[in-house]
Amino acid sequence: MPSSTTLVSTASELRIVLGQLVRRLRREYSFPIAHASVLSRLDRDGAQTTSALAAAERIRPQSMAQTLNELEAGGLVSRHPDQTDRRQILIELTERGHDRLREDRRRREGWLAEAIATLSPDEQRMLIDALPLLRRLAQS
Repeated sequence: MPSSTTLVSTASELRIVLGQLVRRLRREYSFPIAHASVLSRLDRDGAQTTSALAAAERIRPQSMAQTLNELEAGGLVSRHPDQTDRRQILIELTERGHDRLREDRRRREGWLAEAIATLSPDEQRMLIDALPLLRRLAQS
């Protein structure tokens, strides 16, 4: 069994490597990270209010409003009244927003697939085998 010092060292190295990987993937975005995050959240969770999005993204509602204004100006999101509470305005992805998000994901996944293809078959297998462990760490 690894010592606690080894586990701490492994945790530190994993944090650094994952941070580098995330930053590299972010370079593949075709729009600012804040925009990508909001578009992904709307795609994953459906239409939401500005305040719900701000809370989920842990930013001020005013900052979220600015981001949403920019996304709306680009035709990536639209606003409409909530059918159950007409006082609430919901934000949702437009078809153009869905298309841009899919294109963006394809670009990032394409870059990552190309990078994985440079690994040896044994390294690729180790990476595939490590995915469930990484998923468990992410969910803990």
